[in-house]
Amino acid sequence: MNDRSALSSRGGTAPRSALSVPAVEVTGVWKAFDSGRISVLEGADVTVAPGEMVALWGPSGSGKSTLLHLVGGLDRADRGEIRVLGQPLASEADRVRLRRRHLGFVFQLHNLIPDLTVAENCAVPALAAGRPAAETRARIDELTEAVGIAHRRGHRVQDLSGGERQRVAICRALMNKPDVILADEPTGSLDEETANKVFELIRDLVRREGAALLVATHERRFAEACDRILRVAKGRVLPL
Repeated sequence: MNDRSALSSRGGTAPRSALSVPAVEVTGVWKAFDSGRISVLEGADVTVAPGEMVALWGPSGSGKSTLLHLVGGLDRADRGEIRVLGQPLASEADRVRLRRRHLGFVFQLHNLIPDLTVAENCAVPALAAGRPAAETRARIDELTEAVGIAHRRGHRVQDLSGGERQRVAICRALMNKPDVILADEPTGSLDEETANKVFELIRDLVRREGAALLVATHERRFAEACDRILRVAKGRVLPL
């Protein structure tokens, strides 16, 4: 199977959650910066079902990353409402709780701690959530085996290649078995071959875990590998 056909294949497990509510629901969200002078999102609406993979596709600066940051509780909308698993992101306590228990993040530049080992970086979300040590070690073993870096568990992140670092970032994002994965241009800093492999890992592992995925990308081939594409342009989010 070539890279293109591999990326375009469908299938996987049923969603882990049997919730009747959307995994993510964004309703009429507006966001501006520089005291309102730079408008980024203008009435954005997005719904992601449990277990669904949705791509936010558009050029750099279109508002994709801003939308992911709002859904992840890393920033607040000026207007509108965002719900994750039916719960509004009303307070900082709500946002912290959802990030720890139900959300996983994969960033373009991985945001790992360079002086820590692979295993230590993977363990950070589990420590924040108060997971038992034995459970954490077993989960690290499972995930690092799944992404092909088990032999690098004891190595510091600063000694890894770019592709290996993103594999660690994927493990970290999945550490607490989140219901929703948010991926912000996860292949943007990688060469084409490595990017294809990393995106396939994200897609396949998210399917296996039964999580929902909301991924921002400017790469059409990656967007087409998802269940649905939403085009982000000039502050609007529209179905493609």
